[in-house]
This record gives sequence, C-alpha cells and structure tokens, in this order.
Amino acid sequence: IFLLMHGHEASDLELSEFKKELTARGRLSQAVIKHIQMLPRQGHPMKLFSAALLILGMIEGRGDYKEDCLNLIAKLPQLVACVINYHAGWEQTPALDSELGYIENFTNMLQVPKVSKKELAEVMRLFNVMHFDHGGGNLSTFTGKAVASGLEDMFGSIASAMCALAGPRHGRANQDCLEFVKSVLHNVGESATVDDVEKLIRKKLENRELVFGFGHAVLRAEDARATLFYEHAKEHYREHPLVKIALLLREAGPKVLKENPKISNPYPNIDAISGTLLTAAGFDFPEYYTVLFGLSRCVGI
Repeated sequence: IFLLMHGHEASDLELSEFKKELTARGRLSQAVIKHIQMLPRQGHPMKLFSAALLILGMIEGRGDYKEDCLNLIAKLPQLVACVINYHAGWEQTPALDSELGYIENFTNMLQVPKVSKKELAEVMRLFNVMHFDHGGGNLSTFTGKAVASGLEDMFGSIASAMCALAGPRHGRANQDCLEFVKSVLHNVGESATVDDVEKLIRKKLENRELVFGFGHAVLRAEDARATLFYEHAKEHYREHPLVKIALLLREAGPKVLKENPKISNPYPNIDAISGTLLTAAGFDFPEYYTVLFGLSRCVGI
C-alpha cells in the first residue's frame, strides 16, 4: 500500500510510521457499525458493501480526498469484516487489534467458523496484494474515476466503482469460476486425469457451454497473478480435490483452446484459481469473494 501511494518501497522507519498511521485511523465508529447492521440481508453482499461505503462517507467523511483516502484504506478491513459477518449471520465483529497487521486484523475480525486463522491470513494476504491492480482501463477503476471527475467525494466514487465490480463480467467472475471448478469435479471425480478434463472441455465447447477462467482482455500469456496462486496451491493444498481439478484445467484448458484461432488468449487468468485457493484455505463462501476483491480494488483505486 505504501508503494502504491508513494511510488517507492518504504524504509523500515517509513513502514513503521505508516503502519501506526493506518492503525490509528482504522477503527469504525459505532454509528457506522449500527447502520451497517440495519441494512437488509437480501441480495448479493456487494450491495451491502456499496451501501456501507456510502454510510461511512456520510458519517465519517472529511470532504478531503487525501484524508478520506487514508481513512478509507485504514477502515476497509473492519468495514468489510462487518459487512461479511453481518450478512452471513456470524458473530459480532471484534474490535481492531493494534498489535496485528493489516490483513491479519481483517482475518481475525472475520468470524469464519472452524478455520485456521493463520493459514487463512497467508492466503488472504496473497489474494489482497494480487488484486490491488488499478489500471484505468478496467471497469471498476474507470467508473470510480469517471464519477470522481464530477467532484463526487471519495466514498461515493468508490461505491460506484464497487457497483461496477459487482457484475458477473468483472469482479463476480471469481465466484463463477469456482462454481465451474466444482462442476468439473462433480463430472469427472477426484481420480480424474488430464485426458478426462480435456474431454469434458471439448464436450462443453461442442455444446456451446462456457469454459470459465481462461482469457484476459489485455494479457496474452498466463496471468502472472494466477501463476503465483497456482504455486501456493501446489505447495500447501496439492491434495485438495478442487486444487487437483484446477491444476488439471490449467493443463488441459490451453491445449484445447489453442486449437481455436479466434481465441487470442487461451491461458488461465487469476479467477481460474483464486476461489479454489480460498476454499482450500477454509473460506468456502464464494458469495463473499467479490467483496474480498473489492477490499483490494478500493485500495488500488
């Protein structure tokens, strides 16, 4: 986050001071929490997240882009944890712990049942950094900047960006990709080979069904973020049934898709593996994956 804001890597002293500043700014007021917990639970949690951003701006906004930027980045872990815990009907969100780091705090505040917080924090940290990308061409960033150009405040602009992120052709793709990996596992079974997966992909294409997790609007090679996720999955969760299928899809997908000259990028993107990795780490709640994406993308924008 320091690198994105300042354009250079932090010294130990700079990083220590920056951490202190984010921690000091990081606690939500009880008024914000109360109003989040009055929102309807119906619908996709991205609706609650966008509404929560507007609530935060109404109650705690300063009307100054720099101050609101730092405050929003600092408060996002607790804000997102509150949204997810409330929507899921889990326990109340605990207070921010000044001894924990940014993502460790977020993971600690998430009241996920029966999960190793240490393992989950490792995956969440990787997921968070890999989704900071904020090039002006993607829909969420473009939308946020377009709204800000009308001099809307930070919170309204970012809420608009999250409405853009929520769609199935943008941020919700990670949720759809996980459902796809699960459907492949259901069809071929845990003992499947790469040939079994290749046959299934061919059958889906013949039936004009979608194959999720491949291609990218800009990239023409395997998504570098996906590569890092695959390596983490192989190192820590190789025997997980969904990881096995995701790795077979990584091998079989490009082979089949390369045969179609109209496909400019037959390689996996980050969504092909991100949901599977979160599930393997114990966060098997795909309806919240786009919210996790939003936590990162807000920081990037």
